[in-house]
Amino acid sequence: MSDQPRRPRKPAKPYRRPKKDPVRILAFEALRAVDERDAYANLVLPPLLRKARENGDFEARDAALATELVYGTLRRQGTYDAVVAACVDRPLREVDPPVLDVLSLGAHQLLGTRIPTHAAVSATVELARVVLGDGRAKFVNAVLRKIAQDDLDGWLERVAPPYDQDPEDHLAVVHSHPRWVVSALWDSLGGGRAGIEELLRADNDRPEVTLVARPGRATPAELLDEEAAEPGRWSPYAVRLTEGGEPGAITAVADGRAGVQDEGSQLVALALANAPVEGRDRMWLDGCAGPGGKAALLGALAAERGALLLASEKQPHRAGLVAKALHGNPGPYQVIAADGTRPPWRPGSFDRVLVDVPCTGLGALRRRPEARWRRRPEDLDGFAPLQRGLLRTALESVRPGGVVGYATCSPHLAETRAVVADLLKQFPDADLIDARPLLPGVPDLGEGPDVQLWPHLHGTDAMYLALIRRTG
Repeated sequence: MSDQPRRPRKPAKPYRRPKKDPVRILAFEALRAVDERDAYANLVLPPLLRKARENGDFEARDAALATELVYGTLRRQGTYDAVVAACVDRPLREVDPPVLDVLSLGAHQLLGTRIPTHAAVSATVELARVVLGDGRAKFVNAVLRKIAQDDLDGWLERVAPPYDQDPEDHLAVVHSHPRWVVSALWDSLGGGRAGIEELLRADNDRPEVTLVARPGRATPAELLDEEAAEPGRWSPYAVRLTEGGEPGAITAVADGRAGVQDEGSQLVALALANAPVEGRDRMWLDGCAGPGGKAALLGALAAERGALLLASEKQPHRAGLVAKALHGNPGPYQVIAADGTRPPWRPGSFDRVLVDVPCTGLGALRRRPEARWRRRPEDLDGFAPLQRGLLRTALESVRPGGVVGYATCSPHLAETRAVVADLLKQFPDADLIDARPLLPGVPDLGEGPDVQLWPHLHGTDAMYLALIRRTG
């Protein structure tokens, strides 16, 4: 036994509680809602931000950072998953979803923002300590330090297959879209590599907020008085808020005299309203009116001509949103909750009919980036009968000489031209009319007669429109 005295042990470091970062905690909560409840970020995030401001936790710049963290992470989720997968020793499906959300948030800060590396790692590890616990925070720390060893371009060279070996998979990883979505968009767009890359990049850009001044109730000039407001590119009623902001704080929007509406959606309503009809022009129908943006614009345009708009929506709560959007319309209108495939009105009742049918929403991936990961190819089979049923009813509901507008917020050929072609076979007294002249000044509208808008070409959602006249 040694007579040497024992060295005194170093005192243990006192436990340090993790620092709570309200911005990153809120971003994590939003991502968990999207993942766990299939929520949409554009519906989840505003009330979270509002509550944080009311609690005094947030300033304007904090809200901007939280918004960027949420939307940036969702837009590049596929890319970040590929990077994280290269840095862990197990399949991603074996990583707990909350841990993966924290890792994705950290990856976005490291690879998609200007936040310094040390700050991105330390802030994300602190978040992990708060929401995951110290044990899993060590795992997060180890993975993030591996990710921090390279920038985004370097990682893409490592995790994306070469373009010449697998073009669609390369684009899927580089631009963070599921492979089947890349394939579908490319089929619809046509052309070579440059066009599809521009489209996929545009899907990952933050869209501007676009307002509509509802005719007879507000003017674009009134909205242009707002800070960082510019005229729309194509719609005479559109105003773009180039730096975002809170539309609900604008008086005309709060009063319902103006609204938030993508310019592509405005163009669809305007094209139907301006299409030539033979004879009377007194009865208009919006057969899929929820949540009410197109109905409000159509109602205002109908009022200018002394026409009545009937807005029909199957879901009662969405019909309530339509009624709210139309409240104060200067002309006659009616809102009903009805199944558009089993309508309560008589055939041939209307002069103009719009059906903006339920669809996969692949045309609005800028605004709902999480939809790209939620949708599956088999969803097309679910929408197909409804889309055809609604267009069939629309064609039955319009009188001879009247016009039907078939619209979708998806460019997928199975939801656009295939539906229209099938129904035209069933209605030999219905003909496509050229929609392009009804979008004056809008370039790159293709060979017609239908119209497909694109984010990278027009700065709009990828709206599709076919105009059909009954001739029988």
